[in-house]
Amino acid sequence: MLHLTLRQLEIFCAVAQSGSTVAAADAVGLSQSATSAALQQLEGALNTLLFERVGRSLVLNDAGRALLPQALSLLEQARSLEQALGNGGAGLPVRLLVAASTTVGSYVLPPVLAALARSHPHISVDVRISNTRKVAQAVELLEADIGLIEGSSHWSGLQVQPWIKDELVIVAAPSDALVHAAQSKPVGVGVLRQARWLLREEGSGTREMVEHALLPRLQQLRATATLGSSEAIARCVVQALGISCLPRVLVQSMLDDGSLVVLPTSLPKMERYFSIVQRTGKHASPALQAFLDACMAHAQP
Repeated sequence: MLHLTLRQLEIFCAVAQSGSTVAAADAVGLSQSATSAALQQLEGALNTLLFERVGRSLVLNDAGRALLPQALSLLEQARSLEQALGNGGAGLPVRLLVAASTTVGSYVLPPVLAALARSHPHISVDVRISNTRKVAQAVELLEADIGLIEGSSHWSGLQVQPWIKDELVIVAAPSDALVHAAQSKPVGVGVLRQARWLLREEGSGTREMVEHALLPRLQQLRATATLGSSEAIARCVVQALGISCLPRVLVQSMLDDGSLVVLPTSLPKMERYFSIVQRTGKHASPALQAFLDACMAHAQP
């Protein structure tokens, strides 16, 4: 337990520099009696005298001379810290802990981090990538300052803010038989029920959203394989191992180069939001607010 305060050290330095408690009181904005009392408390906490009285003046003794440079250094550090935080944290190095689900962390977050680095170079970000369930748990347990997820959150202690809209698309390899069949008419519900589906693992935001979008219409999804990475699923679809329903932001480059195609189906367009997750009641520090601002700027069309 600390017995010293910065205020006591400030008063000590003022007395050392002015030579009296009267002059020091004016410098620190206290009464002479309060200044004397604070000095006595400091000497009591240290169990040693710091001054010798010479006439009406106070002169540092050996213990006081040893303390003065250290006290001045501590006060300077405190002033620097106060100035940095008082300016919205603009001069203070800060490290944020961000948890992000796989698709968001791999495909959406990088440009946000780049924008933040340009506008706030003093902010560093550590990113933990896992599935939506684990991201929500990390935020709930204060293991992360903020979370970015694909699905919805079912934790009552979390505040969920819709962030960026993305489309879920059913993709296939150009050589897949369903693609050839779709050239005459869109693939119907009956065929999709019997298709070979490649799906994410339980707890994934993408898996949850796919089931939410497809199960009411298909009643079943026959999983040929379950993988822990949406990118791995996309690569397997490229090899014609099955079809999948994946975020457009993840497969867009593969659609552009022709290694994947969007399978025409009779299903309506499927959209979902990426979301920002925070613990309910959590105060946004200047650094965290800067990160949130960068996220929202990225969401602008």
